[in-house]
Amino acid sequence: MASPSTKRFINVCVFGGTNYRKYKEFVDAATHLGKVLAEQKIHLVYGGGNLGLMGCVSRAARDGGSQVLGIVPKPMAAIDIIGKTNGEKLAVPGMPKRLTAMLHHAGAFISLPGGFGTLEEIFTMAFWAQLHIHEKPIGL
Repeated sequence: MASPSTKRFINVCVFGGTNYRKYKEFVDAATHLGKVLAEQKIHLVYGGGNLGLMGCVSRAARDGGSQVLGIVPKPMAAIDIIGKTNGEKLAVPGMPKRLTAMLHHAGAFISLPGGFGTLEEIFTMAFWAQLHIHEKPIGL
């Protein structure tokens, strides 16, 4: 029996890089995470696209039966720099709205390796937690 403080997440937001496919251990970890999310019937929220680690985790989650929501800033979607989104796509006006939408749609956050964009995403969620804007778990 689960303790009263145990909380089950329905949607988890995953942050990660789009340029990390050359690192097999990162690719394997991202793919494994997507499979585990699907096995646990947890839906994926992510930054959209199909490149790098984000592509790996979203494909594995989608292929395993999870609902997948890619939240994409319209300027990025217009120039197609992240590739086709695996799953449903939600277009938002810009990066700040993307983070707000991710906060709204997810019950927890996980960060995989990435670059400056990934750092911005995870630090924003950590800062918002510090400001008591949310109390959602954050994992690295």
